[in-house]
Amino acid sequence: MVSLTVLKFSSQDCGTCHRMSNYDAKVAEELGLAFVSVMLQDTDTYRRYRRVLLAQYPGKEGMGWPTYLVVSKLEEDFEIHGEVKGGMAKGDFRERLRAIQVP
Repeated sequence: MVSLTVLKFSSQDCGTCHRMSNYDAKVAEELGLAFVSVMLQDTDTYRRYRRVLLAQYPGKEGMGWPTYLVVSKLEEDFEIHGEVKGGMAKGDFRERLRAIQVP
């Protein structure tokens, strides 16, 4: 079975990001996914995962706040399996994550 991680790219200044932090990690865990919060202000963590974000958004255009990337082989040659962007209710977030299919 493929081990998946949800990378949440967000900012301390983002109200929607803050609201979703009330449930996003819990939902990922319920679905058996690892979860890593990547705050743009946390430069060490951001540098570690920047390559994943830039693979999906080379110029950062089109990102949502927050942006969640579902990734496998995170520490190797990672593979992005899907994304969820922007704010939404807990149930909608759960369904969007659940809908991401891994071959």
